[in-house]
Order: sequence, then C-alpha cells, then structure tokens
Amino acid sequence: MDHRAEFLDHLANERRLSPNTVSAYRRDLDTLAAELARLGIDDAGKLAEHQVRDLIARRHRLDTDAVAHLLDFKADTPLAIRDKAILELFYSSGLRLSELAGLRWDQIDTASGLVRVTGKGRKTRLVPIGAYAVRALEAWRRVRGNFAGFEQPVVFVSQRGNPISVRTIQARIRHWAHRQGLPQRVYPHLLRHSFASHLLESSGDLRAVQELLGHADISTTQVYTHLDFQHLARVYDKAHPRAKKKKRR
Repeated sequence: MDHRAEFLDHLANERRLSPNTVSAYRRDLDTLAAELARLGIDDAGKLAEHQVRDLIARRHRLDTDAVAHLLDFKADTPLAIRDKAILELFYSSGLRLSELAGLRWDQIDTASGLVRVTGKGRKTRLVPIGAYAVRALEAWRRVRGNFAGFEQPVVFVSQRGNPISVRTIQARIRHWAHRQGLPQRVYPHLLRHSFASHLLESSGDLRAVQELLGHADISTTQVYTHLDFQHLARVYDKAHPRAKKKKRR
C-alpha cells in the first residue's frame, strides 16, 4: 500500500471521517499529483512554499468560479426551479448531502433565514441561509404542487412526488454542470466545501465554521484552513495580544 492509500485508509478507518470527506481528500491528492507531474517533480517534499501557495490559490479560484457559474442559470420550468433551490440552499447553508435530501418544510424558517438540522450524533444545529436561497425556496414552494401535495413534508421531491434521493441530487448537479459547460467533474461536496472555505476566508472564525458544518471534531474543519492561511495570519496578528513582535530599543 502506498503512502496515499495509507493516508486515506487512516482517515476512513481510524479517524472515521465521512465518505464525502475522504473523497474530498482524495481529490485534493489527485490535484497535487497532477501538479507534481506538470512540474516534473517526483516528490511532494521538493515543492517550494510558493508553489504550494500558488496551487492552493488556483484551486480555490477554480472552486469559486465553478460554483458561481453552476448557479448562474435561468430556472424556467418546475424541475429547473426545484434544482435551483437545491443548489442555492446547498451552497448557502453548507448542509450535508443527506441532510439536504431529508429536509422537511418545518425545519425551514424563510422569514428568519434559518434552517434547523439534526445531523450526526442526533445533534441539532441552526444554520443561516442567504437571500438567494430564500428566494429560490419560495419559488420552489409555489410550483411544488406540480409534483406533490401538502401531505408530503419533505422539501425536495421527485417528479413522482416521492422524497428525492441522494443519487438524484448527485445526478442533477452533474446535469447542470454539463449544461453550464463546466470542464471539471462537479460533485455535491464542492458546494459544502466552497461554503466552508468562503466563510472561513471572510471571518477567520474556525469555531463558527465548525458549528455551521456540524463537525464534532474541529480537526475535521481544519481541512479548510489551508485555503487562505495568509488571511488567517493577518487576523491573528491583528487580534492576538502576543502576536506582535516587540520593537527593538
């Protein structure tokens, strides 16, 4: 077993991270391997610091641009309106795929812009959602009667009126990625990943991001900290009383 496989096995079997999180690590390692091949480097340890930072910055810009482009489509049919609501809510809230698929209307308060979710370990958390997601949800509520009646409590339903499956959400994301002409494979975790990294970049508050994602262990959240370490360093230097170096006399 190579080091990459050993690391992924450690994440899955010893740290017991979710399959989606392990897959995210695998994709990052694949990206790193491709970058090493492009640079003609046979050992990651030979990468210079500036090369690592450049790789991370380019990857972050790719994710940012991809998500923005993915969401930029006109929803003019009930199916497209449903999908738009799924994507906007996914990106706005950072919910897990399973949480989004099983979401009920009584968990959403569009007036307050909040979603109440019960995640892993039966832990309940409140997650704010943005105006775009609220508008998309309200648009979906208006046309949802084409697919299901009010007796169905689950928010997102199939065209037959049944609760939408995780696989269907995955397929619809692939559909819109292809429809929008995105060159890379777009996966559901990209939306949760982008939610977390953008929030961390703006706030620098790792604990808050941990709570919003529903991570029991902050070490799981720390996968996102590498995305903009320079920003975190500036926050630390500005806020921590022992961060500033004493001036020489």
